[in-house]
Amino acid sequence: IATILLLNTANSFSQIKKAELVATGLTCSMCSNAINKAFKAMPEVEKVDIDLNKNLFTISLKKGNTLTPKNFKDKVEKAGFFIGSLIITMPFENFNATDNNSITTATSSYTFIDSKGQILQGDKKIKVLDKGFVTQKEYKVSLKSFAKYPSYSEPKEGIFHVKAI
Repeated sequence: IATILLLNTANSFSQIKKAELVATGLTCSMCSNAINKAFKAMPEVEKVDIDLNKNLFTISLKKGNTLTPKNFKDKVEKAGFFIGSLIITMPFENFNATDNNSITTATSSYTFIDSKGQILQGDKKIKVLDKGFVTQKEYKVSLKSFAKYPSYSEPKEGIFHVKAI
């Protein structure tokens, strides 16, 4: 059993390939431009697409980047706004996304919660569920829903709670 758990937690995959980020607090196109410029200034960013109707930023990243969800959060907050939703695309190799199963990269750890035990293969989208990566309202509801996951209510640097979508 320990070997199986070790293989699942040590599952190697590369980095975030794409991030789909909904920003909150934007009131005009100049607001979205501030976030756009912040992302385009990052050397790891290949391309940024914006949907102004949804305040959605789709950020394509270069191979070999070491970005984490916190990097996106920091850029948005530095521009004066907040994240309402963050969905990241990452490559997986036969990863069993069951509750409390984690994967670790060189820069962070991702713990799956509220999962249905699906096997992730290839590029898959996962939603970051931690405070600061969802709306305040959604986070308050999640605190109650995810009370069975003790690590969720006690955030730690570099550890992200995610759900496969």
